[in-house]
Amino acid sequence: MLRPRWVLALLLALGIAAAFALLGQWQLERAVEQAVVVERPTEEVRPLADVAQPDGPTLQASTGQRVEVSGTFVPGDTVVVEGRLNDGVMGYWPVAHLEVTDATPGGLPVALGWTDDLDTAREAAARFDADVAAGDEVTVVGRFLPSEAPIAPEDDQDPLAIRSVAVAQLINVWTDYDDRPVYFAYVTAAEPIAGLDAISSPPPEESVELNWLNIFYAVEWAVFAGFAIFLWYRLVRDAVERERDEAAEAEEATDAAEAARSGEPGAAAGAGPAGGDTSD
Repeated sequence: MLRPRWVLALLLALGIAAAFALLGQWQLERAVEQAVVVERPTEEVRPLADVAQPDGPTLQASTGQRVEVSGTFVPGDTVVVEGRLNDGVMGYWPVAHLEVTDATPGGLPVALGWTDDLDTAREAAARFDADVAAGDEVTVVGRFLPSEAPIAPEDDQDPLAIRSVAVAQLINVWTDYDDRPVYFAYVTAAEPIAGLDAISSPPPEESVELNWLNIFYAVEWAVFAGFAIFLWYRLVRDAVERERDEAAEAEEATDAAEAARSGEPGAAAGAGPAGGDTSD
């Protein structure tokens, strides 16, 4: 191991291992950077015009944002949405149709409040439609949420029941609604109308998820770094074993040669003259 070539090989292996370690550290940093939560000021009330536009998707950055919007409610378009949870209790939302006036014009559903009684929800919706004066502008503050998918009623349920705040479904029940712009989202009003409870609408949770693919790559680079050192050790060990084997073979060859030289035939000691019996 102390021979110059193996010392140089060790330095090379350490350099390769260091490069692999840096790559692994870079992968870990990438995983941590992607797991950092970018805080959004969702509790700061912003104008709807700064958050969304009609006939477009609801951006992730806008989801859960508290907004302020002005417009006019359309009488007769208020519906009751079933199956709405409020602090774990199932209930109902009366949802009204607001025509936005302080931003790009368009229809926007507004959830007016919550109750656990269907009759109370229907009465509140009917009372709201009766009290709404066409053309009176109002301002609503609430949480901006993306449109939901339509949910078909079960076989034993009212086929006209609405079980989600699905804009694509609501525009089909709004009166005389044609191809006008519409926001594919809705607002849960912070202040409920008379006879209803406030809708529980907490800020969106910010989840943190590590990028496990980057972590897997970091582990791979650490394994490669260890393998570089192990490969150097294995090469040195193979060289030592090869030299030992060569030395053992050379020693065996020397012993065999000496044995062969010591076993060469010589003159027979005390051998008599050739011929037969010389006696008379």
